[in-house]
Amino acid sequence: MTDKIAFDLVSPERLLLSEEAEMVTVPGTEGDMGVMAGHMPLISTLRQGVIDVKGGTNGDERFYVIGGFVEISPNKLTVLAEEAVPVAELDAAALDQRIKSAEEDLSLAKSDSERAKAQETLDYVRGLRSAL
Repeated sequence: MTDKIAFDLVSPERLLLSEEAEMVTVPGTEGDMGVMAGHMPLISTLRQGVIDVKGGTNGDERFYVIGGFVEISPNKLTVLAEEAVPVAELDAAALDQRIKSAEEDLSLAKSDSERAKAQETLDYVRGLRSAL
């Protein structure tokens, strides 16, 4: 039997997941990291991307995160995400509509700050869509 690592995924709104998994892949700022039981201790920042949970109690799961931090010890992995969304809850048609709206907002932006905010929103929604 494979050793499992305790995994907690926390967003500002709630605890999204707390279970044991065979392997969790997180989007570190220096690249994706596969974490299993016995991993060396590490603290890192996260970039926008997908967390893959393999062999968890609830089966395999995926979460889209917007930045945050990860703390790894040999027996536990904790992700503190700025924002996290279960990929299973994403709707492709709704995201496509949000992308169109964000592209329109970007084209109508009049100031640099409006353009920057619109571009940030567009990048976020495109990232969500790419997770599907």
